[in-house]
Amino acid sequence: MKSLALARYSGVQCFTIGQDILQSAPRQWKFLMAQLDPYTSGSPGAVPREGQDNGESGGLSASRERLVKQLIQANLGGSLEVTALADACSLSRSHFSRAFKCSTGVSPQEWIHRQRIARAKELIRHSELSLIQIGLECGYCDQAHFCRSFTRSVGVPPLAWRSVVRDAPLPADSVTGTAP
Repeated sequence: MKSLALARYSGVQCFTIGQDILQSAPRQWKFLMAQLDPYTSGSPGAVPREGQDNGESGGLSASRERLVKQLIQANLGGSLEVTALADACSLSRSHFSRAFKCSTGVSPQEWIHRQRIARAKELIRHSELSLIQIGLECGYCDQAHFCRSFTRSVGVPPLAWRSVVRDAPLPADSVTGTAP
């Protein structure tokens, strides 16, 4: 009696089916093959979820993405935790983080950081607030943290950036040396 071995693609589960079962129960064989097909085709671990096409990106829905971005913008000056954003979308933290990155191309933390830097640039350019006040307004715990983050992102310290943008009304991107 010959036997066929069918393995889940990851190699975790194996079924050995005798050739006689194959011949005597073709319906059950077809049913079993249909059940195993998602596990044996495509890339490892790529099992489609119920209600999801294989072609979907896996990102956040447009309404959830819009909601999260509005929450971030509304709370830039405060403490923003990914867990709170995930809760607003009724998703786990890890699923939310993956979906957000799939939708935006960056992690939630990086997106928050970029929004804080953009807000800081706007305040530096259009207000007379001190760097301490700007840092606090943008959600940084102190001026040192703000200056370190700003310098790492923009390439120059915020005080130097302020003097450059006020002396010459250039687009903000031209200060960092990138093309607009």
